[in-house]
Amino acid sequence: MTGTGQPVIALTGATGFVGQAVLDEAVNAGYSVRALTRREQPERANVQWVRGELGDSASLSDLTRGAEATIHVAGVVNAPDAAGFEAGNVTGTLNLIETAVAGGIPRFVHVSSLSAREPELSTYGASKARAEKLVKASPLDWTIVRPPAIYGPRDREMFELFRAARWGVIPTPAEGRASMIHVEDLARLLVALVRGGQGISGRTFEPDDGKPQGWDHYEMARAIGWAMGRRPKVLGLSRKSLETAAKVDRFFRGTKARMTMDRAGYLSHPDWVVSPDAGVPASLWQPRIATREGLKATAQWYRDHKWL
Repeated sequence: MTGTGQPVIALTGATGFVGQAVLDEAVNAGYSVRALTRREQPERANVQWVRGELGDSASLSDLTRGAEATIHVAGVVNAPDAAGFEAGNVTGTLNLIETAVAGGIPRFVHVSSLSAREPELSTYGASKARAEKLVKASPLDWTIVRPPAIYGPRDREMFELFRAARWGVIPTPAEGRASMIHVEDLARLLVALVRGGQGISGRTFEPDDGKPQGWDHYEMARAIGWAMGRRPKVLGLSRKSLETAAKVDRFFRGTKARMTMDRAGYLSHPDWVVSPDAGVPASLWQPRIATREGLKATAQWYRDHKWL
């Protein structure tokens, strides 16, 4: 249950990879958190679980009532069709915006994606771009965060690369670079943004680990191999090869496939490096976790929790 006298943050996506880290950070920072969930959760100090979903206006009203700010983490990363992305990322965001406006909760921290920069490459990126437009058109006091590739404990997306490293071969896009960020660094930023203010409100930020020009895909694959204590072969795949891999993954894992045609579209883009012009003011936040060490700690977490 939430404590008394503490400022309240309304949080969506609290049971997911990023959301769990944000929940931990918010509680550690002295906030009470009202968190949206579809299933019953264990009781936790300074956390009030609200049963519901982004399509349920009544539960969203309960979630945001009396909150100091809303942090919107929830989103759909994989979906079998465009309708799934639209419902999760666009309509869900609109419902939350309307609830926050109606309830007089002006501060809104929205988690988007770098893929929103190139909406023509994927249905996912297009849905995130449309959600951003809704946030920007609203009367809310908003800040948008576009994280690059996120890694860390509990992550099931990049986990596939750690598992591949154990097998000795890591497939990557043949060309391009990408920025990285540890989930705990991202969580610290999202909680730090709750207070808003000059130079923060009405801005779109692209945070990362502080590595200039991001990571070459080969370099990142070798870093994951190092974290696993291996020297895997790095297999650079063309867009056509990525699409073939998506078809194979779909055949074997169906709707649970990690590599999809949509993902193949944006993975094959050569530039997923954060823009220096969208950097977070250093006075507010700076990354603390060096990616090589973060990858090594993440690999150990996977081992400790029997994922590997």
